Amino acid sequence: MIDFLLFCCLAGVSLGLDVRQSPSDLIKSPGDKVQISCSHDRKDYRVILWYQRSPGDTALKLIGYLYFKEATMEQPFKEDFNISGDLGGSTAKNASLIFKAVKPEHGAVYYCAAREAR
Repeated sequence: MIDFLLFCCLAGVSLGLDVRQSPSDLIKSPGDKVQISCSHDRKDYRVILWYQRSPGDTALKLIGYLYFKEATMEQPFKEDFNISGDLGGSTAKNASLIFKAVKPEHGAVYYCAAREAR
């Protein structure tokens, strides 16, 4: 029997910034590689942050963030996740959260957010 996990990804709108995530939800098997994408059109918002909210927990945990092309991962997530993308240039900004191999404890809601670089 194969165990399946449900991943939900929600997009948000803040201060006129339309942040898009895809896919909106996923069902994957343990060990699968998964990629969730995030994008927006603001030229000056060159930071994309990724958060996890586990079932039964109201806290958002910062997984890491991308600044231009440089990813910074929080310690608890370094082993299981990567962040990639390119937030440079004057085109739409895109970043991805990559699950190296899905584990049962990864079943959660994942959010991306964007902000100006400081």
